[in-house]
Amino acid sequence: METIEKVSQHGYIHRKDNYLKRLSRIEGQARGLQRMVEEEQYCIDILTQVSAMTKALQSVALGLLEEHLSHCVVQAAAAGGPAADAKVKEASEAISRLVRS
Repeated sequence: METIEKVSQHGYIHRKDNYLKRLSRIEGQARGLQRMVEEEQYCIDILTQVSAMTKALQSVALGLLEEHLSHCVVQAAAAGGPAADAKVKEASEAISRLVRS
């Protein structure tokens, strides 16, 4: 029997290009932060940019989590059984990691 992941696409696939664009912008922010440190810019300005980058990453994470819950977890719950329990546990652990970060 195939697992749900092999049978269906990941929930975020319809927004893949959007996520890739956002991650590219975040990559640019990281390069900008490196440049700011290299140029010995003011600490508060660097911290402001770190905060912006953190918020951007959190936004991507929350979007992916929402996609996972509405697609992968819902499908597993509809199928029931141990796979459903495993998906709910997996999602709970992901949420816990996000809250701690």
